[in-house]
Amino acid sequence: MSTLAQISAAAAAGHLLPSTVENLKAFLGARLPAWAEASIAELVQRAAWPELNDRFYRYLEFGTGGMRGRTIGVVATAAETGTGSAPAHAAIGCNVLNDFTLVRAVIGLHRYTRKHLDSRGERAPARLVIAHDVRHFSRHFCELAASTWTRLGGEAYIFDGPRPTPQLSYTVRWLHAHTGVVITASHNPAHDNGFKAYFDDGAQVVPPHDQGIVAEVVAVPIGELGPYLNPDLAGVKTLGRDADDAYLAVASKALLDPAVLRQTRLKVAFTNIHGTGAIQTLPLLLHAGCEVCEVPEQINFDARFPTVKSPNPENAAALAMAVALAEKRGCDVVMATDPDADRMGCAVRNRAGKLELLTGNQIGALLAEYRLMKYKELGWIPREGSDRACIINTVVTTQLQDAIGRGHGVKVIKTLTGFKWIAAKLRGYEEALRRAMGPGFDYEALPFEQRAKLLAQHSTFYVFGTEESYGYLPNDYLRDKDGNSACLMFAELCAWVKGRGLTIPEYLDEIYLRYGFYLEGVINLYYEGASGSAKIKRILDTYRANPPKAFGDFAVTKFQDYGRERILDADGEALPAQDLYFVTLSNGYTFAARGSGTEPKMKFYLFASERVANAAALPGVKTQTRATLDRLIKLIESDAQRRAEG
Repeated sequence: MSTLAQISAAAAAGHLLPSTVENLKAFLGARLPAWAEASIAELVQRAAWPELNDRFYRYLEFGTGGMRGRTIGVVATAAETGTGSAPAHAAIGCNVLNDFTLVRAVIGLHRYTRKHLDSRGERAPARLVIAHDVRHFSRHFCELAASTWTRLGGEAYIFDGPRPTPQLSYTVRWLHAHTGVVITASHNPAHDNGFKAYFDDGAQVVPPHDQGIVAEVVAVPIGELGPYLNPDLAGVKTLGRDADDAYLAVASKALLDPAVLRQTRLKVAFTNIHGTGAIQTLPLLLHAGCEVCEVPEQINFDARFPTVKSPNPENAAALAMAVALAEKRGCDVVMATDPDADRMGCAVRNRAGKLELLTGNQIGALLAEYRLMKYKELGWIPREGSDRACIINTVVTTQLQDAIGRGHGVKVIKTLTGFKWIAAKLRGYEEALRRAMGPGFDYEALPFEQRAKLLAQHSTFYVFGTEESYGYLPNDYLRDKDGNSACLMFAELCAWVKGRGLTIPEYLDEIYLRYGFYLEGVINLYYEGASGSAKIKRILDTYRANPPKAFGDFAVTKFQDYGRERILDADGEALPAQDLYFVTLSNGYTFAARGSGTEPKMKFYLFASERVANAAALPGVKTQTRATLDRLIKLIESDAQRRAEG
């Protein structure tokens, strides 16, 4: 029986979804490479119906960060595995990241960019910058994307090797490129890879560009991809050392008081967890005056991330080697970046000398308080604050940062989840200043202090931005979270705290005493594949159709549907509609519920806060708040699991 006949029989027996069958037939009718046809035939022969459904039930689509998904199947075929130490081919399918879905995305991105430029009367070739991390196929995907772009008539730039995501964001602006791409799956497991699309401001795409790109990508048939599948780099340009130097120059501006690090020698244990972080973080820290101890077992690039279960710096296990090194070498702080170096996690010493991990919310709150205080000392922000200065975070980031912003008298902007929304606010502030200054105004050429003063006069001066998932951005030179400059910012903070004779946990307690105690929790419910996607949809749909009324003895006092209600930020601008729900409980605690845009999971973000009378009361408040939050986590998770099963 032929492969197509077996597919039809499996469909008739209910083993394959109708969309799976439709996409399989389209692929098999598109003159696939021999290895791809062999892979489909092998999966059919093995009756791997769940695997085929997961790979083919839909086309991989753009989420909050572009496309991200498996590039190595759960069930790998002989042709995909190959005979070498690394996989020979990315998994065949339309719901995975492989040569086909990548080329399709590049064609769609080019067509949209070309139409956008034509609408503005720009006739120059569309200019693209591509960076990639260390994952399986990342270099291949980078070269394939660059080759496709030049064949389409565009101009493509690539780096000579892996580079961090924040460097791509800056380089798009530095080269005045029209768009950018990073090949990365950030902190996802080793079997994943991704395609993050950026526009001319160096930020990930937002409406209307994202929907426009998606429409162009969807319109590309599988049969059109063949001519682009063999890379030709003849017309591709490789960036040199000047691109690295330009990025390092702006990343170093994350320091507000360089003397702090020179006066207080800080000893840092650093790990890049086999990723790109060491490329730029190490020179930044060393040049600033830090003594840096690298984790030797993790310094080299390795797509397998063999020393960790997950290359995610928010996980204690991912920092274990760095913590051990810090204990051995007597380091003050541990810092780690994820594979594409846009996130930073850390561990700090407490008064007992033990290292303890901080959450992304705590790191962001510490940096927000320090940087607002320091900007006031420097005279960049009035002592009483200003509604022309702001900090920005997301709706799922700790409310402690909101209290800090209010305490300093600056505007607090809440955006949707995803750093691209923070970047969109920065673009708005930049454009407002350009309009105020008139034609010929060169925003990029302004010294930073002068830019800040003009923004505070005519627009809004961005002081600091962060999201709970370990992403931080010190200024607007680039438009994505930056793990490299985050390490530099945090090193300055640690040196300043050390100079005061305090520990970081003690400084955090000072913040709690000033603003109240805040604690956060997260629930991650993973649902893989086609059946998992349906479960996530059921949770989201039932929250809208039948909102929760209570969790135990905590009644729901307010339910906000960000997909149906008009929610305004502190600038009076409406947040885009999104399937996100914000729930307030009778004890004042809140939580947000949303489906992840980059991973197959349902996420719940819990927020607790309590007043603190004095230092003596703080330990008891912490204990009681944690107990209440833990109880709520169990109740919310149990309710969500029931909703998922229908």
